[in-house]
Amino acid sequence: MREEEKKRTSQNSKIQQFFRKRWVFPAIYLMSAAVILTAVLWYQSISNNVAEDLNTSEEDAMNDPEAVEVNALKENVAMPALDPDAVNVVKKFYDPNASTEDQEAALVFYDNSYRMNKGIDIAKEDQTEFDVVASLSGTVTKAEKDPILGYVVEIEHENDLVTVYQSLAEASVQAGDKVEQKELIGKAGKNLFNEEDGIHVHFEIRQNGTAINPLTFMDKPVTSIEEATQEEAANEEMIQEEAETSEEAPKEDAEAPKEDTGSETEESPEAEKDAEKGETEGAEQSSEPEASNQSLNS
Repeated sequence: MREEEKKRTSQNSKIQQFFRKRWVFPAIYLMSAAVILTAVLWYQSISNNVAEDLNTSEEDAMNDPEAVEVNALKENVAMPALDPDAVNVVKKFYDPNASTEDQEAALVFYDNSYRMNKGIDIAKEDQTEFDVVASLSGTVTKAEKDPILGYVVEIEHENDLVTVYQSLAEASVQAGDKVEQKELIGKAGKNLFNEEDGIHVHFEIRQNGTAINPLTFMDKPVTSIEEATQEEAANEEMIQEEAETSEEAPKEDAEAPKEDTGSETEESPEAEKDAEKGETEGAEQSSEPEASNQSLNS
């Protein structure tokens, strides 16, 4: 027992002697400070990485197009009815290249005059109301009631493309709303402009402000509209250039210098005839005084 007590006493004395050394406590303080500083730096590093990730994600969200716009570029033009199989096109778009019969069927009679239909009119066979939906995703720029056209909704899309919905009994959206394709925007109704079609929705597609035939692009990618418009514009420009070239050609022929057919003193046959005529008349005039002199002498 005494030996164990001696050992313990010797160990305690060694520990006490160790802690009595001057460099022990400063070393402990330095080690503790290093550990704390390392922990603080590690925490700050993690916080900075998290903040950078958040900022990067926010910047990417700001720089990247909105989800609606990205999806819109991949969409196909859809019939603006919740149940497209339940509706029919009762009046088509007025096509200048269509037959006379089709053109007459695409006229709207209003205010004692016929007007060309700038879109298509869609209705149910039983003339009941139906839900009207957005043909493409976009931003609503107009949603108001017109005394002649009924409720009118206009939706703006990418590349200066606009879809128009008229003759609505009510509108479920307002200006500034972002809508997805096939999202409800109103219900079909009647209007004064085209009373003969009854309950219907008038649907238009406008590219750069010009109405185009919706049936031409129905169920086709929305990008095909811009491609077709660009191709048509290029063809019109080519036709105009050819017309200007053909107009300039006659002017150049008319302004071309006359060919030199001989010496500068050579006269035309008509000029020679005029000269001979003048000589004959001069001879006759010179003979008249001689005749008068002879009569006087006699």
